[in-house]
Amino acid sequence: MIILVLNCGSSSLKYQLLDMKNDEVYDLLAKGLVERIGSEMGGVKHQATGKEALKFEKPVPDHTVAVKAVLDCLLDKEYGVLSTLEDIEAVGHRVLHGGMEVICSKLVDEHVEAVIEKCCDLGPLHNPANLRGIRAVKEVLPTVPQVAVFDTAFHQTMPAYSYMYALPYEYFEKYGVRKYGFHGTSHRYVSAKGAKFAGLDLAHSRIITCHLGNGSSIACVENGKCIDTTMGLTPLAGLEMGTRCGSIDPAVVTYLMQKENLTPAQMDAIMNKKSGLLGLGGVSNDMRDTSAAANAGNPRAKLALKKLTHDIIKYIGSYVAEMNGVDLIVFTGGIGENNARIRRRVAENLTYLGVKFDLEANENKADEMLLTTPDSKVKIAVIATNEELVIAQDTMHIVMDAEE
Repeated sequence: MIILVLNCGSSSLKYQLLDMKNDEVYDLLAKGLVERIGSEMGGVKHQATGKEALKFEKPVPDHTVAVKAVLDCLLDKEYGVLSTLEDIEAVGHRVLHGGMEVICSKLVDEHVEAVIEKCCDLGPLHNPANLRGIRAVKEVLPTVPQVAVFDTAFHQTMPAYSYMYALPYEYFEKYGVRKYGFHGTSHRYVSAKGAKFAGLDLAHSRIITCHLGNGSSIACVENGKCIDTTMGLTPLAGLEMGTRCGSIDPAVVTYLMQKENLTPAQMDAIMNKKSGLLGLGGVSNDMRDTSAAANAGNPRAKLALKKLTHDIIKYIGSYVAEMNGVDLIVFTGGIGENNARIRRRVAENLTYLGVKFDLEANENKADEMLLTTPDSKVKIAVIATNEELVIAQDTMHIVMDAEE
């Protein structure tokens, strides 16, 4: 089954085209990115497997035009991989927020669209863009089935004492105020893949997955099911991130609003777009830039890196306590997969668990790596995430089931 996977951001669209034979056997036919959607001039990057890359600029005023640009690339005689749009059998979408109504991936219909729209208040940057992507495909490919794969779905197994806040219960009943968690597709993939790679039975395992990138979260996965995670009502909570502050004393919000005469929207922008590595380190939201500045002696950059390491160690420790132990810790995401220093600094504080870290292995680069010695009581691994594959797998199964 040939499946187009779309990941729509507020001003970007990432895509992959996969030919799915089954869950384990598939071909990546093409991938790419449309960026600066809504700006005067957008950019398109397209790479078909085995062919030269295609890069160009063109006006991309909205997501419908972006989707059409993707389809044009896939049909291009020199750089494309499709002879006709009828070759596309399904489209899978990454959707940020499904609230409490969606606990698994769903075939897109009017109800699912309504749920995504209802959750726009909870995911104001992502859900509107996700919805625009779905409606753009409906306009361009009206007969092709679409599947929504929700970031929040994997975390729906959390118990109430984990996801509830100690606020007046009426706010949960009226507005759905609770912890939802995000990066669920990544945590789901790397926990299952990590268990298999480490020789564990997923159904009888205790795994902590660390998805570290511009957005970062950690999940506590017991017997294959999430029982806790660091992000909350929105992706703002938990770890220090590229531009997000992570968890802070809630009173900081009202205190700064009063002192600086800030509106809710301005305060939200400070916490989401001006904080994290950028705000604390003062250099960049990019880990590579912050690391380079720290290596050059910049004290604030050093502080930002130490803060992130501290956050990771703290949450891992709390999840070890929550599960009464841990069998495997997985690093994934742009930072988790590529930053050996962060991994080493975290591991240095886990010797109380019987971790024996392999410093030489940690300096290597591979999609799957074991970073502990054979006699380590707890295993640490790097597993490259593949959210697009999970979306394609879910899309394949849901569409096939609907056709039966």
